[in-house]
Amino acid sequence: MANYRRDRINDEMMKEMNVIMRNVKDPRVSDNFVSVTGVEVSGDLKYAKVWYSSLTGDDKEIRKGLRAATGFIRSCLARSLNLRVTPELTFARDQSIEHGAKIAGILSHMTFTEDTEGGENAEETADGTKKEREDGADA
Repeated sequence: MANYRRDRINDEMMKEMNVIMRNVKDPRVSDNFVSVTGVEVSGDLKYAKVWYSSLTGDDKEIRKGLRAATGFIRSCLARSLNLRVTPELTFARDQSIEHGAKIAGILSHMTFTEDTEGGENAEETADGTKKEREDGADA
């Protein structure tokens, strides 16, 4: 199967699953504001790995809730997507949002000083003075 078709299916499944997540009645999922951040289907479309994120809640409880709601989620996907086979779903936590927030927190505590003696095209000479490079290339 062409990769562009699989990419379209991944995108469409992600959109549909975000809508479906709002309709899941399990409090382990609905109370923790779970959102789907990515979907990757296998080449034969029989399996799909679903990445989710949640800023609140215990990961183990959320995963249990998602596993319990898998049948409901698959039946909703079968109704909304025009696929011959509805993929088996596995869930994995996407930690990129937490990782990005951690990096942003670190960067917000750092102080940056601006070099006022020459810009990007300045290079330091042997005697310690800065001189502008004519070609603009990096050293």
